[in-house]
Amino acid sequence: MDAENAKRQFLEYIEIERGRAVKTIENYDQYLTRYFTQMKIKKTSDISEQNIREFRLWLNRQPGTGSGSMKRRTQNYYMIALRAFLKFLRKREIESISPEKIELAKLPERELDLITPAELERLMDSADGTDEKDLRDKAILELLFSTGLRVSELCSLDSDIDLSQDSFSIRGKGDKVRVVFLSPTAKAAVAAYLKARKDMGEALFVNTRSDNSIPSRLTSRSVERIMKKYAMKAGIAKKMTPHILRHVFATDLLNNGADIRSVQQLLGHASINTTQIYTHITDAHLREVHKKFHGKGRD
Repeated sequence: MDAENAKRQFLEYIEIERGRAVKTIENYDQYLTRYFTQMKIKKTSDISEQNIREFRLWLNRQPGTGSGSMKRRTQNYYMIALRAFLKFLRKREIESISPEKIELAKLPERELDLITPAELERLMDSADGTDEKDLRDKAILELLFSTGLRVSELCSLDSDIDLSQDSFSIRGKGDKVRVVFLSPTAKAAVAAYLKARKDMGEALFVNTRSDNSIPSRLTSRSVERIMKKYAMKAGIAKKMTPHILRHVFATDLLNNGADIRSVQQLLGHASINTTQIYTHITDAHLREVHKKFHGKGRD
């Protein structure tokens, strides 16, 4: 079968039947196109273990974002896309090699950027102003820590959020809907901000304006700048991003006894493997608990 035609059908399949995000589809298109071009793939039967190995070698010799070669994690993205494409071909009974032939490169354990409880407290306390903009920023910080939302999910929220409830639904990656929960502190911060709002804009978090025009929805980049501002104000030297509060949200739950499956659901991870990056952090906490409490009666 013509490779380009098969790729088009595959991309349509993951968009319509699998509900993948537009960005994921664009990335898969890019990865497969690069493989087809580099290895001169014209038909699906041209795909072979040999040219996949050659492509992996070629990827490994490509420059990365820094001074070194392309990161193994990035190389794996190409292989994940190719493996998904091969699974699609097998599902449609189109001749090609088995997707099981593709193995991903082993990656070093991922290190998480975290802040200490004291730094978290200083960050939350740093948003202490009383005007609309300050109250907005306070609500953003409290909501991120309370819910573990991705910054894109936070920016998608509308101002009709129901604060009479302790939870709300959010549509996340892959168009999947999950429930997240509001702490009393987060509810109070959002309520104070909405009370101070002078506009009738649809979005929950907007750029504050001095005129009466409808303000624009905050972008992810805007929220990142807000986070950087309050990190500096709180005296946090490390780079601070909205995603770090998502990490802190997850590790806080695990450290306090939550099971990993529940944390997976709260974060909206499709795979438990993604959530397991946090167990390396909580293992250290468990080691301290064991050291502190185990075997004291035998001293």
